[in-house]
Amino acid sequence: MNARDENSTTETEHAILKAVFAQHAVGLLLIDDGMRIVRANKVASAMRSGSVDQMVGKRFTEAFGLVDPEVEEAVVREVLATGVPVVDRLVRGRDWPDGRSKRVYSVTTTRLKNERGDILGLSALAVDVTESERTRRRKDILGTVRERVGRRLDVLAICEELANAVVPAFSGSAVVEVVEAIVRGENPPIAPLDQDIPLRRAAFKGHTPARPVGEIRHPPHGTPFSRVLTDLRPRLVEIDEDAPWLRADTARAEAIRASAAYSLLVVALELRGEVFGMVSFYRHGDEEPFDSEDVQLASAICTHAVLCIDNARRFARERAIAATVQRRALPQRPVDLSTVEIASLVLAAREGGGAWFDVTPMSGARTALIVGDVSGRGMAAATTMGQLRTALCSLVALDLDADELLARLNDTVIRLAEERAALPAGDPLHREPLTAGCVVAIYDPIDLTCTIACAGLPGPVIVEPEGSSYFSNAPVGPLLGGSDNTPFAAVTVQLREMSLLAMGTADLAGRSPTQAGRMQAVLEQNPEQDIHDLCDALAYALDDGDRREEATVLLVRTKRLPPGQVVERDLPPGPEAAPMARAAVRDQLERWGVGDDTAATAELVASELVGNAVRYGAPPLQLRMILDRALTCEVTDASLSAPHLRHARLADETGRGLFIVATLVSNWGIRYHENGKTVWAELATSPPHEA
Repeated sequence: MNARDENSTTETEHAILKAVFAQHAVGLLLIDDGMRIVRANKVASAMRSGSVDQMVGKRFTEAFGLVDPEVEEAVVREVLATGVPVVDRLVRGRDWPDGRSKRVYSVTTTRLKNERGDILGLSALAVDVTESERTRRRKDILGTVRERVGRRLDVLAICEELANAVVPAFSGSAVVEVVEAIVRGENPPIAPLDQDIPLRRAAFKGHTPARPVGEIRHPPHGTPFSRVLTDLRPRLVEIDEDAPWLRADTARAEAIRASAAYSLLVVALELRGEVFGMVSFYRHGDEEPFDSEDVQLASAICTHAVLCIDNARRFARERAIAATVQRRALPQRPVDLSTVEIASLVLAAREGGGAWFDVTPMSGARTALIVGDVSGRGMAAATTMGQLRTALCSLVALDLDADELLARLNDTVIRLAEERAALPAGDPLHREPLTAGCVVAIYDPIDLTCTIACAGLPGPVIVEPEGSSYFSNAPVGPLLGGSDNTPFAAVTVQLREMSLLAMGTADLAGRSPTQAGRMQAVLEQNPEQDIHDLCDALAYALDDGDRREEATVLLVRTKRLPPGQVVERDLPPGPEAAPMARAAVRDQLERWGVGDDTAATAELVASELVGNAVRYGAPPLQLRMILDRALTCEVTDASLSAPHLRHARLADETGRGLFIVATLVSNWGIRYHENGKTVWAELATSPPHEA
């Protein structure tokens, strides 16, 4: 080969080498015999969020912040000495800047030699496999838990198996606490956990323990542990030595400091809404902090553990009657509405009570927000609360105003009180008067208004988006079922989008100035915070651990229904109104992308409603269409006469309009207002998709 060919070959080799470093899809490093990086590609530097220049010249153990630098350097030197490559070795490095998070790399190391056999150094191919390794590790941990936990049919033994299975694979320390009654084979309590129910420390493994295994104590109030036992939501907490909840449990705080724990994950042991206990996972020192994926894994671990505990205890399916009635009488699932974001806070009392809340959709995209409280405690209050909640749900469906709702509910309470008074003199309920408090707020996301009426309970606290707050000026009417016949009054307030409403029972929302001031201060401090986190903050501020009466707060964040989902059309009072309405509906539903079948039905419904208004109503006439959880067609006119659904005879030429509407729609009704009435009908459909 002549010099020209040699030069050409050299140039080609350099070009290939340059292309490999520029285009290789994995991290590529060249390391000299001093273990220093002499060349790296951009993929390798991106693994450390730096540039190639920052890596060149550094020892590879330093550049990648390896967890075990001496071990990894020994492995690489062995490759340099023997020439035997190491393929796909998992190497762990620390992530910057905290140094606790770990990265995992799959590294293949090969010795490099020239044509004469001289050792030039090493090449290393590195691939970041952190996420896949974390997924594999979590699957392994869950598999280990399912294999090892539940071998013995004993509650305390299962708790010990759980602690041994998760430490140190998942956390540095683990504390398993169960309700004391569970150990004795009794039925588990219903959430929220009563403040007087003790927990037994069933198992511990890890660093410095706060208390000995077997100790029985009540859960500390005002801490993540008490909050988990209240609403059964896992808590992921970054431990701060100045956190106020640490002061509520000094022994645990001292153990946390002694063990250098900095990340805490608390998960309830719960099944079908029943509380068996909780598990606290801690990570210490240079262990990785918990993240959202760890929350899911911990929840899966605890789900398996509680099933094993339930099996070992030979779970008795019957529940405590009073607790069951009270729980079933409350909403079982949160209402999913696009115009309000809701969260509830329940502070339980020793004997339970009759506090309740409700969030009920209404026509015209409105929402009824309700908080109530029945006098008394125990089974009687729980059953009465269920009766009133059922009655109020039926009344809301009639599209009554807030003050009318309270007036009709007051009639129901009076009848129930009369039935109670008619009981035999020996019945304890005969001597117990029946009254109830209730506040109703009807939120309109189109006009951004809220109509509020109160009976024995204060109106809601309203917090503006920037943090200022005020109590609504709704007059507080008499208690329901009381002797005062003063009529109930309603006021309408204008709200801004993303305002907060806090509606609560008397001792939280206004009867106690101290509690009301605390609630306002918490809400004003961070009004944009996640609404569930705000409920936690309220619980920390309001739950003093010595509550005699059950308390409830309904927290609501309001949203505006987008203007594009509401369309209004004025119609003439003559027969031409129906075809105009059909055309308007057809055009608008085409813009919204509503299916042809629904559009055809909506045209017919709108035509019948408009025809009914032209024939029996009074001008002016207006058509309104709303696309939210359902497609709503509304026709408004100035007449107060009520249309009636009837079955027309075969020979009749009219009278079938509302009958046709009722057979085609999912719901329909009439609501009255100051200037007339609105007849509305809802068709099931999907909300519009955002572009």
